[in-house]
Amino acid sequence: MERRDFLKLGMTGAFGMMLTASDLLWRVEQAKAAEIPSTSAESLTPDAALQKLIEGNQRFVDHHPQYPDQSELRLHEVAQAQHPFATILSCADSRVPAEIVFDQGIGDIFDVRIAGNIATHEAIGSIEYAVVLLNSPLLMVMGHERCGAVTAAVKKESLPGDISTFVKAIKPALKRVKDQPGDAVENAVVANVQYQIERLNRSKLLNKQVESGKLKIVGGRYDLDTGRVTIIT
Repeated sequence: MERRDFLKLGMTGAFGMMLTASDLLWRVEQAKAAEIPSTSAESLTPDAALQKLIEGNQRFVDHHPQYPDQSELRLHEVAQAQHPFATILSCADSRVPAEIVFDQGIGDIFDVRIAGNIATHEAIGSIEYAVVLLNSPLLMVMGHERCGAVTAAVKKESLPGDISTFVKAIKPALKRVKDQPGDAVENAVVANVQYQIERLNRSKLLNKQVESGKLKIVGGRYDLDTGRVTIIT
């Protein structure tokens, strides 16, 4: 065998070993995920559900994810029914995927994603479905740093097509922070979360769940630079 052919064979073998090792590592992670017990919404209080989100986000920030509820077993568990322990109204921004930033898995979070995390009638209906019919005990409205929709509203940008509808839905939130010192966009991100929560509080169905203690509504702000979610009151 010529030296050139020998080297090619060696490189091919090494690459194959790398793939095998990578596949093995993935299978180990999947096995670990399968061993983590699943917790349905029915067995969690609103405060416990919030704590579960916070702990998951801390794992994400620390780069120590557990990848819970992502195994084949979990896939089959939720195939016929879902009981998400949290409902999250968040921005459609590709950098803010709820399951990843909170280190959760299949069937854990009922995602309602729309640019600017705005509470449209359709979004509210989706949330009411998750809370009332699926018994989700926690609702979070999550905005994020440097949100494009909020930035456009602050800068009063003219946008084409239906993109402008997001700006229109955010504008009422800007009134409360127009004279507030600091970064205008950052102030608006927080104000928009608070405003959208106020819109959700107008829902009779959601209010009934809150009054009965079955639902907690909170705000959150996601930091694009650190991955941390801060609770907004």
